[in-house]
Amino acid sequence: MRRRGFLMLQFQFQFHSCSSAIASLRSSASMATSSAVQDQKKVLRSEIRKALKALSPAQRSKEDFEIQSTILSSSWFKSSHRLCAYISCPALREVDTSTILSQLLTKPHSEHQVEIEKELYVPRVEDKNSNMRMFKITTMDDLVPNSMNILEPSPLDDKGNQREDPLSFVKFLKIVMFYYYVGVAFDKQGRRLGRGGGYYDVLLKKYQDLALEKKWNKPLLVALAYSVQIKEEGIIPVTPTDMPIDAIVSSDGVIPISLLAKEKMS
Repeated sequence: MRRRGFLMLQFQFQFHSCSSAIASLRSSASMATSSAVQDQKKVLRSEIRKALKALSPAQRSKEDFEIQSTILSSSWFKSSHRLCAYISCPALREVDTSTILSQLLTKPHSEHQVEIEKELYVPRVEDKNSNMRMFKITTMDDLVPNSMNILEPSPLDDKGNQREDPLSFVKFLKIVMFYYYVGVAFDKQGRRLGRGGGYYDVLLKKYQDLALEKKWNKPLLVALAYSVQIKEEGIIPVTPTDMPIDAIVSSDGVIPISLLAKEKMS
């Protein structure tokens, strides 16, 4: 019996040791895979930045105009009440959004104007831990430059009140219909390569979880992209935390990807 007990203990020790070793190997493999994906992302970011830098000012201006015109003339934009959009930064070579923002912040001039008044929310980085919020603004004067000279909304309005943000909509029963946002590269499968900070992925996951909990309609995640930012399928590496996009708007028009986008934007 003692011999048998010793063998059982030895077997259990070996089994647990083997299990621990397998778990360790899996963890190491996962880390290696994750590290490889991050390396692939860095290489692709570098390639796209060079391609963006090579775009002539005239070509960029042409694509900016065509992208914004497509959005502003669309029925899905005109019928939207509430949306989030980024403040474009020329230094980062992002698709220009100034015309879109100007239109959103312009109030109807006439009682006969059928354009729906819209509420606009723009991003503000909260810290270096991928936390970002969207705050409502009513004028470009609500924006202030951050440490990188990128315009962001101040957290308080001119009366000292906290600005409204989409994650507080549980109190207001409001629903965001569109998120217009940026990235470095996109493909027609809905993959998006960001700048590496994870800010949009974290924010959008929070809002989508809230929308699911409250049974709200899912917002459409729409990327604005220059032609050189749209890659062939399978080139953009992704991880489980990378949020997919629903559609792309480029100088060639709208590319609906998800079923929801095909229903709403086609």
